[in-house]
Amino acid sequence: MGKQIILTHNAPTPGGTYSQGIRVGDQIFVAGSGPFDPVTHENVPGGIKEQTRRTLQNIIAIVEAGGGKATDIVKVTVFLKDMKQFKEMDSAYAEFFTENHPVRTTVEAGLFGEGRLIVIDAIAHLG
Repeated sequence: MGKQIILTHNAPTPGGTYSQGIRVGDQIFVAGSGPFDPVTHENVPGGIKEQTRRTLQNIIAIVEAGGGKATDIVKVTVFLKDMKQFKEMDSAYAEFFTENHPVRTTVEAGLFGEGRLIVIDAIAHLG
């Protein structure tokens, strides 16, 4: 199986020269996604918990468009604007991954965009 570009309207469309996701064989690679509402393309209102939930909803929508589901996600990288928000982010994150948690790396990073507190990328394995 070759490289399959994933594009769904259930997640924000790319604003640059990248794909939302790519499926290669039984793996899905999801680009860094932020807390954008897929309809308005604006950051969702609220704080880190609301932004975490919207970002993960976007990630899962892309995985599903590639033929997977949330439980297929095996690796996540979380980029936080402020590491002091880790505990709140983790609380919202836990709503999505209740068992067999993906491996995760969390780093503090300067994030592009006004009001953006989080960006997440992911890898899913369909098996």
